[in-house]
Amino acid sequence: MVAFPTLPGPHSLYAMPRAVWNDMVIAESDDTVVVEGNHYFPRAALRDDVVRESSTHTVCPWKGTASYYTLEHDGRTSADAVWYYPDPKPEAEMVRDRVAFWKDVSVVG
Repeated sequence: MVAFPTLPGPHSLYAMPRAVWNDMVIAESDDTVVVEGNHYFPRAALRDDVVRESSTHTVCPWKGTASYYTLEHDGRTSADAVWYYPDPKPEAEMVRDRVAFWKDVSVVG
């Protein structure tokens, strides 16, 4: 097995996946799960200092009920930009304890 170094820069071919919001890395992990084109990061990889609970919930027919976090930092807000499934359906167990991103959050790496 050949090990490749992590190269500097947000769009490096060999960098581990990162979630970037307003030029700030808010999550980083080499343990993401890709479901329907979305990287699900371990919840522990998400910075606690930029997230606030949201009252928003949506329902996915096969994953279950999603909950959301709003991002806040330096006077900037991105409502419901992070979602997660606190109690996913059995067929979606791979997303338990993980978060995914949308809106103005980019996943790179």
